[in-house]
Amino acid sequence: MFKRILVANRGEIAQRIFRACRELEIETVAVFSEADRGAAYLKLADEAYCIGPARAADSYLKIDRVISAAEIGNVQAIHPGYGFLAENAHFADVCRSCQIEFIGPSHEAMALVGDKNAARRLAREADVPTVPGSDGLVENEAEAVLLAREIGYPVLVKASAGGGGRGMRVAANDLALRAGLQQAQAEAEAAFGNGEVYLEKYIESPRHVEVQVLADLHGNVVHLWERDCSTQRRHQKLVEESPAPRLDEATRTAMCEAAVRLVSMANYTNAGTVEFIVDPEGHYYFIELNARIQVEHPVTEMVTGVDLIKAQILVAVGEPLPFSQEQIVQSGVAMECRINAEDPAKGFRPTPGEITQWIAPGGFGVRMDTHVHAGYTVSPHYDSMIGKLIVHQPTRDEAVVCMKRALAELQIEGVKTTVPRLREILDHPEFAEGRVDTTFIERTWPG
Repeated sequence: MFKRILVANRGEIAQRIFRACRELEIETVAVFSEADRGAAYLKLADEAYCIGPARAADSYLKIDRVISAAEIGNVQAIHPGYGFLAENAHFADVCRSCQIEFIGPSHEAMALVGDKNAARRLAREADVPTVPGSDGLVENEAEAVLLAREIGYPVLVKASAGGGGRGMRVAANDLALRAGLQQAQAEAEAAFGNGEVYLEKYIESPRHVEVQVLADLHGNVVHLWERDCSTQRRHQKLVEESPAPRLDEATRTAMCEAAVRLVSMANYTNAGTVEFIVDPEGHYYFIELNARIQVEHPVTEMVTGVDLIKAQILVAVGEPLPFSQEQIVQSGVAMECRINAEDPAKGFRPTPGEITQWIAPGGFGVRMDTHVHAGYTVSPHYDSMIGKLIVHQPTRDEAVVCMKRALAELQIEGVKTTVPRLREILDHPEFAEGRVDTTFIERTWPG
C-alpha cells in the first residue's frame, strides 16, 4: 500500500480524496495556489505546499511544480482528481518516469482515448455503435460538405481533442457548415492546441447516458451501471441520476456491456466513464471515454455501495478488483444536483465572493460533498461549483421529493447560486416523469 499520496487538485475533490486516504491509513500531501492559501479543506492533509499564483496556468497546471511538491513530500503516488491535469497523458508519463505512480490509466491508454477520432475507431473495432460520420479527420471544407450531404443534415463538427462543448458546431446546411468548420477549428486550436476536427450526424433531442467502469492490472474489467446526465445546459451538467429513467433493461445491459468491451480493447486500467447518447428511438451511440474520476461519481457510489476513490487507489497499488460483475447491483435511486456560484437569472454568470451563510441539509439518504463554509470566498479563478448535493432513496419519486426537501434546507447567502433553477427543474412535470433530453434546459428556460 502507498504510504503517502499527493493530491494534484483543489476544493471538493481534493477533500474527497483526503478522506478516502485517511480511511486507508495513507498520509496525504496537498498542493494549493495563493488563492487557496488558508482554505479549511487543506487541514485534512498531512502536509500542504504552495505551488504558485492564483491562475491555474501558473499553479495547478504547472507539471514541474506539482512534481517538485511530490518529491519534497516524499510521496509514492499522485491522484489527479478531475479537471486540471487529470487527463493529461504527458503528466501521467512524467509521474511514472519520476517513479511516482499516477492513479489513473497508463499514458498510452489516456492518449488513445483522449483523441476522440481514435476512440471512435477503437469503438468500431470493439463492435460498439458510433454516430454515423467521417472515418477520420476532416481536412477541408469541400470534403466536409460532401460528407455532410452523404450522411444528411444537420451535422455536428467536433474537435478531436475537445471537451465541455468547446470546438463543437451544429450545421444545418452547406453555408453553416463552412462557417462552423472554421469556428470549431479555431476554438479547438485556442482551447486545446489542436485544431483537428471530425464530422458526425447531429442526433436531435438525445439523452446523455454514461457508464462507470473499473479495470485492474490483472485484466478484470467491470461496469458499475449507468448514470443519466441529460439535464444539462450548454454541455454543462446540472442534475445526474442512476439508474437512468425510462431506459429499457435490454438497452441498459447492452450499453454497459459495450462499455466493458471498449475499455478492454483499449487496455485501459483504473476508473473511467464511457459516454453515450441515446436517440428518441432508443438507439445508443458511443461519444467519448473520460479517463478520470467524474464529478458525478457519488451517484454511482450511492447505488452500488462501491467507494470509487478507494477503488482507484487499490487498483493503482496493483490489487485485483475485490468483486465480480455479478456482485455489482444497483440498489435504489441516487440523484445529484451541482451547486454552482452562478446567477441563473443572468445567463449563469459566475458570482465569486464571500459566502456569508452556509447551512447544509441532512437527514436520511442525504449526502453533501463540499469544501465551502460560511466565511469562504469563492474565487473567480476556478470552476464555479461549490458543492454537490446527493440523495439516495428506494424509488425515483422518493428521490425527487427528498432532493426538493434538501434543496429547501440548503441555505446560502452572500453569492447567487443555481439552487433556485435546480428547484424549478425538480418541479417541472417533464423532469418528474423522467422525460428529459439534452435540450430540456434550453427549451424550458431559453437564455
